[in-house]
Amino acid sequence: MSDATTRVADATGNWVDTRAPSWSRPYLRLSRFDRPIGSWLLLMPCWWSAALAAGVARDISQLASVVVLFFIGAFVMRGAGCTWNDITDRDLDGKVERTRSRPIPAGQVSVPQALAFLVLQALIGLAVLLQFNRFAIMTGIASLVIVAVYPFMKRITWWPQVVLGLAFSWGALMGFAVTLGRIDLTAVVLYAGSIAWVIGYDTIYAHQDAEDDALIGIKSTARLFGARTHRALVVFYALAVLLIGVALWLAGARWPAWVGLAAFAVHLVWQIRRLDIGDPALCLRVFKSNRDAGLLLFAGLLVDAVMRA
Repeated sequence: MSDATTRVADATGNWVDTRAPSWSRPYLRLSRFDRPIGSWLLLMPCWWSAALAAGVARDISQLASVVVLFFIGAFVMRGAGCTWNDITDRDLDGKVERTRSRPIPAGQVSVPQALAFLVLQALIGLAVLLQFNRFAIMTGIASLVIVAVYPFMKRITWWPQVVLGLAFSWGALMGFAVTLGRIDLTAVVLYAGSIAWVIGYDTIYAHQDAEDDALIGIKSTARLFGARTHRALVVFYALAVLLIGVALWLAGARWPAWVGLAAFAVHLVWQIRRLDIGDPALCLRVFKSNRDAGLLLFAGLLVDAVMRA
């Protein structure tokens, strides 16, 4: 079987397909290194929290190292989460056009091999986590419960995006745990705002598979909202901006952070206006643009942290 026929359907033409050694490609695809957008989205709340907590502490001496460690951790643990997801969803993935070419249903990687790779990624993630204080280590470990149950949620609830939000927003707590050794109200509100953001963008993502999901009985907010998706996005994106704004106010953030939040909000408005849920390719592009939205907010928070320090 040629490599061209084993590429994941929505991730062709990337460095994994063209430059990675052939033996490594199925594993890199398993951990989604051919589609890093999910790692970036997992990273954004981590970076927001790290910058905001540094601003609260008025100390950026450790911020650079925390940013780098969060980057490594986000990419590794997103890979571990995707590997776990593919193990649990291997039968369902084979029934969906977009996912049937993933490594396990395509026969490129066996389940035991995937499990071994999962353990390897988890150990790397643990090595990153051990660089932090004890409270941050325990906080990070606690997130694994949510990660473990998430793949099963689409079978039992119309709101699996909420559980994904709980997992993908965990970094909003980690920055405070690492920098300040505590999780206060500011961190909790930032976490809630990030959850609302995740629900919004993953609803957009889920519209790619809405028809296939209906055929095999998979639930999602995309199917739940249907034609009302734009209105739902207005609600969740507005809630995200409002809650993140409350977090900035509680943290005593200065004007750069508010400029970043304004740019973030404008980007979310653009997404809603641009979106056509009947165009899967456009849904994917709009979904991916959330990395840029997150970076705009992070830039504002970073400048704010530097100014306050």
